[in-house]
Amino acid sequence: MSLGLQPAAARRRPSLTPMVDVVFLLLVFFMLAARMGAEVALPVAGGAGGSAEWSGPPRLIDIGPETLALNGVETPLDALAGALAPLVSGPSDPVVLRPRDGAELQRVIEVIETLSAAGYSQPILVE
Repeated sequence: MSLGLQPAAARRRPSLTPMVDVVFLLLVFFMLAARMGAEVALPVAGGAGGSAEWSGPPRLIDIGPETLALNGVETPLDALAGALAPLVSGPSDPVVLRPRDGAELQRVIEVIETLSAAGYSQPILVE
């Protein structure tokens, strides 16, 4: 007497090959994405323990998301070196850079590169 039951088929195990392929592709993607950024060394002014004194007029550059201000006066990036020239006695005089809320790091780097191209070697980055 037969009940018409079929023998239980062997259970198929899921293939791990597609999952390994996806993990490998993600690994390659993140390895390549991590190498896309350009590394730039930002100059850091060493502290002298408060023994150095400031000489000359103030040289404060406020870096906003879309504007630059030298001592409170809006100045375009390409005119920054010219506007800074009467305030310094030489290129080794420190210039204080203060990023404002919303200013991107790339904008700060552009200002530092502009000052460096103009010969200013002492940018001081403050919070």
